[in-house]
Amino acid sequence: MTDDGTTGTGAAGGVGSADAAPAPETDPMKGFRGVQAGTLVIEAIVVALALPVVGTLGDGITSFQGWTVMAVVAALVVLCGFLTKPWAIGVVLSLHAVLLVFVVALPSIAVIGLVFLGVWLWLLWLRRDVSRRMAEGTLPSQQQG
Repeated sequence: MTDDGTTGTGAAGGVGSADAAPAPETDPMKGFRGVQAGTLVIEAIVVALALPVVGTLGDGITSFQGWTVMAVVAALVVLCGFLTKPWAIGVVLSLHAVLLVFVVALPSIAVIGLVFLGVWLWLLWLRRDVSRRMAEGTLPSQQQG
């Protein structure tokens, strides 16, 4: 506690300064990373469920197409643990680009990539909105009793 009875968190939290918004009680970005991880898991499941399509309409599961789809599934699952890293969103978008390249060989895989690319663009917009509202101090957890 500081002399004025507040718990100062230093320059990063902004509680000690008069012009900064108070820090929320819970970190909204931590919960948002959970939403992102859940989205990655759901996407990995959907892409994995497309493997029979690769086996039937494509060159087979053991072909380059099949191995690429399996690699994307594995990367999506592994990426759940790296969402705190600044480069993680770039990798997520890159994986969607890989799925969109399938439009030439397997349009159904590209449709999955396109749908989830839309989901991720919406999630990025939401993250930006939460960051903006947190900086302005307008989040419900930042409001005084």
